[in-house]
Amino acid sequence: MSKKIDRAVHGPGWGEVILGAVLSLVLGAVLGAVVLIIRPVQSVKELPKEEDRAKGAVYYVEGSKVTAKAAQAQAKRKALVAGQSVTVTEDEINSLIAAAKAPPPPAKGEAPAAEAAAGSETLAVGTPNVRIRDGVVQLAAPVTLNALGFSQQVVAQARGGFAKEGDRFVFVPTEMYVGSCPVQRVPVLSGLVRKKLAEAQPIPEDIATAWSQVASVEVEDNALRVSMP
Repeated sequence: MSKKIDRAVHGPGWGEVILGAVLSLVLGAVLGAVVLIIRPVQSVKELPKEEDRAKGAVYYVEGSKVTAKAAQAQAKRKALVAGQSVTVTEDEINSLIAAAKAPPPPAKGEAPAAEAAAGSETLAVGTPNVRIRDGVVQLAAPVTLNALGFSQQVVAQARGGFAKEGDRFVFVPTEMYVGSCPVQRVPVLSGLVRKKLAEAQPIPEDIATAWSQVASVEVEDNALRVSMP
């Protein structure tokens, strides 16, 4: 009883004040991130000039995936597996991704696999898309968020280059966005996004074996040069 009287007279203790302040900051940060995540990005054909960009806007430019420009994609894939150096364009990369990502036709009366996954996962990632411009590689994918009966599709995009980690080259983003939220500023969230994007496009075993032998990966203009020893 005396504790209740003291609290009524003197108010909450310092511990309660600090805990309340921390919880308020965390809740505010989470709500702010959610607002940014569901804020749509502006899909454009080309990035506008710096002076023409809207304040706070996040832009997305999809990588080219013209089938007619990817006629050599499978031949280059075979060359890489055979241990040869190759230079691939974004059209060729996106063609190979689409071929590997294509699901088997659903059985009669069943929903397509992609739709079923998107409806059951909290964070479902669609087919990735690659864009290469001005020495920068962009990896992006549509992401469907499912929580508490709410579903929202946003774009996740990461831009960066390649660096060697351990015995192989990996994609290292310098900036990442989910919707309009810059997740590179949140280590835990950025790690989750990287993991989900990687899982969205499993690497075939023969490509993974060949990739472990790569000597260098360089961005040349609008293409990626993969050199073997």
